[in-house]
Amino acid sequence: MANKYVTVTAPVNIATLKYWGKRDRFLNLPTNSSISVTLSQDDLKTTTSVCYSKNFESDALYLNGNEESLSSPRQQSCLKLLRKCRIEKEEQDPSLDKIASLPLHIVSVNNFPTAAGLASSAAGYAAMVYSIAKLYQLDLDRSELSKIARQGSGSACRSLYGGFVAWEMGSLDNGSDSKAVQIAPRAHWPGIRAAILVVSAAKKEVPSTGGMQLTVKTSDLFDYRVKQVVPARYEEMKKAILAKDFGVFAELTMKDSNSFHAVCLDSYPPIFYMNDTSKRIVKVITTINEAYGRNVAAYTFDAGPNAVIYYEEKDEDIVLGTLHEFFGSVPGWAKKSGKSFSVPRKFPIEKFDHDVFSKGVSRVILTSVGEGPTLVPESILNPDTGLPKL
Repeated sequence: MANKYVTVTAPVNIATLKYWGKRDRFLNLPTNSSISVTLSQDDLKTTTSVCYSKNFESDALYLNGNEESLSSPRQQSCLKLLRKCRIEKEEQDPSLDKIASLPLHIVSVNNFPTAAGLASSAAGYAAMVYSIAKLYQLDLDRSELSKIARQGSGSACRSLYGGFVAWEMGSLDNGSDSKAVQIAPRAHWPGIRAAILVVSAAKKEVPSTGGMQLTVKTSDLFDYRVKQVVPARYEEMKKAILAKDFGVFAELTMKDSNSFHAVCLDSYPPIFYMNDTSKRIVKVITTINEAYGRNVAAYTFDAGPNAVIYYEEKDEDIVLGTLHEFFGSVPGWAKKSGKSFSVPRKFPIEKFDHDVFSKGVSRVILTSVGEGPTLVPESILNPDTGLPKL
């Protein structure tokens, strides 16, 4: 039996309606539904190659060139479910090679900072689940695969689709109805752009899982958010996406980011994911929108200080002209080389202390709405040894 491998790339998704809080932490069942935008893999992606061999001693994982543990309950849950599906397939068709019991080697590489609030676990688990499913030739659609990826990382379920994605929280105790569905494909609203301002590439002080548990346990605002605020906002945001109404989409996105960080602050002790640089970015975006009398751009912050700024392609000169004035000296503008940036006429630049507002951002990532996981021919592992290619 020849060693076979599969390589896929999977995207980052950034929530516009946040998932925060679990009703079952073992199955990763959320306390509210959520919505996200899948970002282009041209700029942010995880590449994963997987292969099986009877010569491998055990399962192994290599992340960004380093061997990592593959023993966490989340990882083992995903592997167990995928193997179970393959065993069922082999039992139904005795002619198939018996590969479900063979050790797997997984080699994964991110082209962005890991564990820094840029949804690395979402892209990573989506890539792992999708690649193994393809290696095992499983007859599962992306929504079904999202239920498996969800058990690795909740937000990973949304990275199984491109475009605009909802994670339906479901109501069943076994989680069988908690899955990702696509609201609209990339082609529905391709003019959406995103500028990511990397405020810190360091590992988060408070990991998302621990932060969620603390919030659920101690925040007085949390119950009101998940029961009163999010359900209505979920329906409103879906309608805004389908109608391509950026003004409403932007308002809901910013309000939900504020709400999410409010319940983090309301936790005891308080959780601070945003920092002073994050707050200054909020001021810049708020000022742009006030100056133009409409929502030109929308900020959102996940569990970290990094800002994601959504805007429409038609307003690129306004948004990037302003951001370049403050952060033009940091890396990330190369894809706009040759473009001349200037502060928009309506933006009151004189009201900002440039020396203060231009500090704290280390990198800019300019991207757009993108596609879901994709099979690629190139392998990043040696199928004979199962080790990363140098």
